[in-house]
Amino acid sequence: MRSVIPLSKTEEPLFRQVYRRFRNGILDGTFSAGQKLPSTREVSEQLGVSRTVALMAYEQLLSEGFATGRLGSGTYVSKAVESGPSRTRRPSPRVTLSRFGKAATEAGRRIHLPSQAPRPQAYDFAFGISDIESFPFQAWRRILQRCARRTRVAQLDYASAGGHAGLRQAICAHLRRARAVSCDAEQVIVVNGSQQALDLITRVLIEVGDSVVLEGASYQGTREVLRAAGAHLVPVPLDRDGLDPAKLPSAARLAFVTPSHQFPTGAILPLARRLALLEWAKRAKALIIEDDYDGEFYYQGQPIESLQGLDQQGRVIYIGTFSRTIFSALRIGYLIVPKTLVKTFTAAKWLCDRHTASLEQETLAEFIASGLYERYLRRVRRRNANRREALLEAIREFLGDRVEVSGDGAGAHVVLWLKRQESERHVIRRALEQGILVYGVGPYHVAKPLRPGLLLGYSRLREREIREGIRRLAEVLSQPLKRR
Repeated sequence: MRSVIPLSKTEEPLFRQVYRRFRNGILDGTFSAGQKLPSTREVSEQLGVSRTVALMAYEQLLSEGFATGRLGSGTYVSKAVESGPSRTRRPSPRVTLSRFGKAATEAGRRIHLPSQAPRPQAYDFAFGISDIESFPFQAWRRILQRCARRTRVAQLDYASAGGHAGLRQAICAHLRRARAVSCDAEQVIVVNGSQQALDLITRVLIEVGDSVVLEGASYQGTREVLRAAGAHLVPVPLDRDGLDPAKLPSAARLAFVTPSHQFPTGAILPLARRLALLEWAKRAKALIIEDDYDGEFYYQGQPIESLQGLDQQGRVIYIGTFSRTIFSALRIGYLIVPKTLVKTFTAAKWLCDRHTASLEQETLAEFIASGLYERYLRRVRRRNANRREALLEAIREFLGDRVEVSGDGAGAHVVLWLKRQESERHVIRRALEQGILVYGVGPYHVAKPLRPGLLLGYSRLREREIREGIRRLAEVLSQPLKRR
C-alpha cells in the first residue's frame, strides 16, 4: 500500500489523496471489477493516517459508484467498471475540423505569435506596443480601486453588450476632438481589442467568396481573419503615398485600409486619395474599414483627420484600440459603426461573449473623462518625437544612403528599405547575434515583396539605446551580401 499511495502533507486533504489513488487504481485496472478493497483499518495502519481519513475516502468512492459495500463482508470494486470505457490508453481520436477550424490551424502556422519570440535582447526595436514606462500606473490603480469600492451588487450582473455608457460617451468625445470622427455615443461598440472588432466585421458582413480589398502589405491579423471567413482577397499595390484608389477593382464587398499610418510601410494617405477612396466606395456600394491603430501619434504639423470624418454616405466603419496607447493586456478596443448597423453589431457582440469586462470599462471611462488620458498622450508624443529624431539621426549617421526610410511622419515605427537585394532573414539572424532584434517587412506582404525591408519600432527604447542599436545594425549591414 505504501508504494501505491504515497501521501504528501503539502497537497490536497489526506482523504482526497487516498480516494484519488484508489480511484485511479480502479480506472487503470490495478483493482479489477469485483475485487475486495483493503479494510479501512488496514488502510489506516499501513498509511499511518486516522481511520476517519480512510472512511471518508471510501465514502467518496461509494458515492461516485466506483465501489459497493456488502454488509458484514467489506468494500468491493463496482462491477460497473467492467462495462466502462477501455482502460488502455490510445492516441487521441482524429477530429474532423470545420472550415473555420482548418483555416485557424493554417493561420497559426503563418502568424508570428509572442510566445515564439526569442529572448529579449539589449536592443529590441519592437513595434506595435505601448510606452509602458510613461504610463501613470499609480493614477490608474487609484481609479480602479475607487471603481471597485463603489460597485454595487446589482452592477455585478451582465452588462450592456455595446459597452459601458460612460466609456462610450468618453470615447466619442475624445474621437471628435482628437480624430475628427463624426459619431454619437450609441455608435460606439466596445470590444475586446481590435482583433475582436475584425472578427465581428467578418462575421456580420462577409460571406464565403466575397471579394475584399486589402492593402498590398497589411496586418496579419486582418489577413488571416478574412481568410478564415472564406473571403476572396484582392490586394491593391502600395506606393509612397499608400493605397492608390485608381488601382481598386470595380466591385468589392469591403476594403480594409490603414490611412493614418499604413501598416507596415508607414505611408500617410493624402486627402485627395481619401476622397477618391470614398467615391469608389459609393460607386462600388462597398464599405470601408478604417483601422486607426496609430492615429494618436503624429509629428509633422497637425494630424490628417480620420477617413470616417470625411464620410458623408455612412460607408466607413472605424476601428480603434487602447492597446497601442495604454497597454495591450487591457484588451479594450472599439468600433464606430453607421447608425443602420448599431443593432446588428450589438447583437453580434452579445452572441460572441455578452460584453467586455465592466470594471475595466468603468475605470477607463473615468481615466479618459478626467483628462489623464490626453495628458498622458501628450507626454508620449513628446517622448516618441525625441526617440524618432534620435533614430533618424542615427540612421543618417551610421547607414547613410545604404537605406531608404519610410513611415517616419506618424506612428511609432519606421521601415528601413535596404537598397541592396539581401535576405531579410539573413539580416535578422545576424542582427540577433549582435544583440539586436529587428523585424522583416516580408511576412506582411500579400504577394512576394519587391525589396527587403526592416521594421524598427522605437516606443520602448531610450535614445542612447536607439543610437547604439543602429550603430550595431550598420555593422551587420556592412558584412558581405547574402542574396534573397
